[in-house]
Amino acid sequence: MNTNLNISNSEYDDLISQKAQKSPILRNVIAAFIVGGLICVLGQFINNKMLNLGIDKETASTITSISLIFLAALLTSLNLFSRIGRFAGTGATVPITGFSNSIVAPAIEYKSEGYILGLGANMFKVAGPVLVYGISTSVILGFVYYLLNYVF
Repeated sequence: MNTNLNISNSEYDDLISQKAQKSPILRNVIAAFIVGGLICVLGQFINNKMLNLGIDKETASTITSISLIFLAALLTSLNLFSRIGRFAGTGATVPITGFSNSIVAPAIEYKSEGYILGLGANMFKVAGPVLVYGISTSVILGFVYYLLNYVF
């Protein structure tokens, strides 16, 4: 075994490139496209079904969002969402389903620590920063929009 730890950066890069497995980029892109597309098709199907039942557009959209959130939470609790995620990568994290998974997964992981200190405290570990930055950004942009349209 070679114990020489004094190698140059270029030698280290060469070693890493020899040992690293190549990522199947085309396969990953196709899987993400197909799964992400299927999630969107499911959402459109639910929305169309609600509209066909005579539900107004705004309520149908709300029902569609709630349905996708519920399905992602259910698949996460059954440990199926992680399998879909491993296959489809980012295609499974179409914003609403990925957000649902990011809240439910830590909640399931920490439920053994109790409802308050386990589930309640850890549920927003992943989603918390997204909420903070998303809400903060929307407030700032809303203020800028107000200034541009009503003050100037």
